[in-house]
Amino acid sequence: MQAKAPEQQRRGGHLRQRLLSMASDLPSMQKLQLQLAAAPAAASLLPALAVAALILLLATARRCSPAGSSFLDAYRSGVAIVSTPPSSTPPPRAGAGAAAAAAARVPPGCDIFKAGEWVPDEDSPYYTNLTCPLIQEHQNCMKYGRPDTGFLKWRWRPAGCELPRFDAAAFLDAVRDTSMAFVGDSLARNHMQSLMCLLTKVAYPKDISKTANPEFRTMHYESHNFTVAIFWSPFLVRGYQPDRRRHMWAIHLDEPDPAWAASGGAAIASFDRVVISAGNWFTRPAVFYESGRVVGCHYCLLPGVPDLTHRHSLRMAFRAALRVLVTAPGFGGTVILRTLSPTSHFEGGEWDKGGDCRRTRPLAAAEARARMVAGLDGDFHAAQVEEFARAKAAAAEATGGRVKLVLMDTTAAMEMRPDGHPSRYGHWAHENVTLYNDCVHWCLPGPIDAWNEMLLQMLLPGYASS
Repeated sequence: MQAKAPEQQRRGGHLRQRLLSMASDLPSMQKLQLQLAAAPAAASLLPALAVAALILLLATARRCSPAGSSFLDAYRSGVAIVSTPPSSTPPPRAGAGAAAAAAARVPPGCDIFKAGEWVPDEDSPYYTNLTCPLIQEHQNCMKYGRPDTGFLKWRWRPAGCELPRFDAAAFLDAVRDTSMAFVGDSLARNHMQSLMCLLTKVAYPKDISKTANPEFRTMHYESHNFTVAIFWSPFLVRGYQPDRRRHMWAIHLDEPDPAWAASGGAAIASFDRVVISAGNWFTRPAVFYESGRVVGCHYCLLPGVPDLTHRHSLRMAFRAALRVLVTAPGFGGTVILRTLSPTSHFEGGEWDKGGDCRRTRPLAAAEARARMVAGLDGDFHAAQVEEFARAKAAAAEATGGRVKLVLMDTTAAMEMRPDGHPSRYGHWAHENVTLYNDCVHWCLPGPIDAWNEMLLQMLLPGYASS
């Protein structure tokens, strides 16, 4: 036995080196965990199966960081949906709506969106970046060294009432045997990933996507037969760059994006609920088309082409998208329009001129209202609310209530949270990447988890839609 000791030590040393080598690209905390596990392995040579299990457990946190060359383009792709162990199927319930019916609700007459404030909450957050493996790298602020955690310790309180905390079991019961699609830009994906992280308290989804394109993912919760999907569509209508070198977009304002609206909306008609949102991409220089002809532009500087501004393009794009959803053959579900996430949280310069968002706590309500009403956010918000009202009236007349429209007016609450963005904490500080400070997307966990607290209330029977 003594003669074998040097051989065991040699083999244990090789094992330790292999483990530490595999840890080279893991976050520092995971490296420490692996080093602590590797040292005993070298001494006692743990059974191979146990070591393999340890490696697989730690490897679940690995993600791929996408490359990018410009601000919003850089955050466009690279979704890293990590394989997660399927949750155990919960025992049968006494009726699909039992838990949902028992969920805490806001009182009648409570407007969960407007005239509220963010109040301290020591029970937040619901999850961490270590407990949820479904966070995109660019929104994984704690992994990449954000030094403050105070921004996580707030909750949204509507005026005169309380917004109940998110109940993952109640949410899954409310959506049992249904499907939900998020249509929009990377903030729609941000919203969906927040929802999936919140649901990890109860279940993990299975990736059933029919494409390898990370912009179009479909996830299924087998325990509740709930499907959730993301459709990448930054303008909601057809938009493209004829010449990428010119950074000019061509936006066909009367042609809904075939990525989700192909064949008159057939691609989306199978979903029970559609959450539609957009905003930030409309600030780009663009030429506008209707019926295939140029009708105007935003900052195109073309002779004879009127500047209709990005306010016009956003309004017309929402009008076209909502029209398709209302008239899509076979669609009889609910359309939820989520109003824009603020575009104005850059301070100290524009997004490409050193602007950043380094605040560590919410704004006061009065300051937030002044910022929104006076700027582009207020104009975009007004256009969205007006087009929603137009589409809701059209749906009532055309479908007799078969298609329902609900407004998810999150803008006022989010205007107060300039502290919730990744800023520079969307990648390692030493990485040589071409990314700007991100004051558009939201850290996960973070303020937009409140969107899903709101969404749960909207799904419960008896919710009074706008």
